[in-house]
Amino acid sequence: QVQLVESGGGLVQAGGSLRLSCAASGSRFSLYVMGWYRQAPGKQRELVAGISSDDNSNYADSVKGRFTISRENAKNTVYLQMNSLKPEDTAVYYCNARHRFTSYVYWGQGTQVTVSS
Repeated sequence: QVQLVESGGGLVQAGGSLRLSCAASGSRFSLYVMGWYRQAPGKQRELVAGISSDDNSNYADSVKGRFTISRENAKNTVYLQMNSLKPEDTAVYYCNARHRFTSYVYWGQGTQVTVSS
């Protein structure tokens, strides 16, 4: 069982930056592929970025070059550094953990990011 708690969301002007954090409790954080997803009003939830236990990362095309995902296994935490934010980045951002071997998936409660123009 894994519990995920996101923090760091808020209101920011276009062009600004935010850093989201996701703290995981439970066992063996290093066995989980971690990801950030987002869901805007009226839209489907989409993958923003993912990172494996050995730090291989991938990004949605819409955020490449602006967002950076990282993890600190010693702190059971994954981060999403978001730079050059745009109004279209406005969404609820969710942390996701997927077990490498069982594919069990856990979700956080979400954190709101609002980018004003």
